[in-house]
Amino acid sequence: MPLRKVLVNRDHAATGDVREGNQRVTVNMTKGQAISLQKNDGGSLTAVRMGLGWQAAPRRGLFGSRTREIDLDASAVLFADKQPVDVVFFRHLVSDDGSVRHTGDNLVGGVGQGGDDEAILVDLARVPVHIDQIVFTVNSFTGQTFQEVQNAFCRLVDESNGQELARYTLAGGGQYTAQIMAKVHRSGQGWTMTALGNPANGRTFQDLMPAILPVL
Repeated sequence: MPLRKVLVNRDHAATGDVREGNQRVTVNMTKGQAISLQKNDGGSLTAVRMGLGWQAAPRRGLFGSRTREIDLDASAVLFADKQPVDVVFFRHLVSDDGSVRHTGDNLVGGVGQGGDDEAILVDLARVPVHIDQIVFTVNSFTGQTFQEVQNAFCRLVDESNGQELARYTLAGGGQYTAQIMAKVHRSGQGWTMTALGNPANGRTFQDLMPAILPVL
């Protein structure tokens, strides 16, 4: 069986490309890990989908455990030299340049079996050259905390063939209302995805800026 290889830097944040033979396999990422977004032939990916999902944590009650709907909102904030220049979310579904598109708000997330609750499409080939980072967040507009959420994740999919490239699943919950999930950023001539998983508090992406800026 071919050896799976992941390069690890001094900060223990892994970076690399995991393959079995000529077939790329999903990388189950850890906090701080980065992977290069390249095709099997060494070329760069042109379009990706960031799927975000979550499940409602069971709540114990008088008649046993039950779950409730969790409405989290996914956003993508576009940065140029650490300055926010555009955002895609449920009230602005397409970036001004057309390169990033939100597939729509899901008001009843968290009740499924682990599929994407919301998704954001990124046409990497169309992202303007001055945009160097795209940060993906999830937050609760209604103020529900992550104590009510389990198995929150983000996953990156090659939009050309539907192949999942990487997945990052959060561990545990907490008394916060948002997560800075991951970012896609330019690296040389291509792009890199980094798993972040930083908790934050806020009802909107504007509220999350103090938590986003340190990870740029």
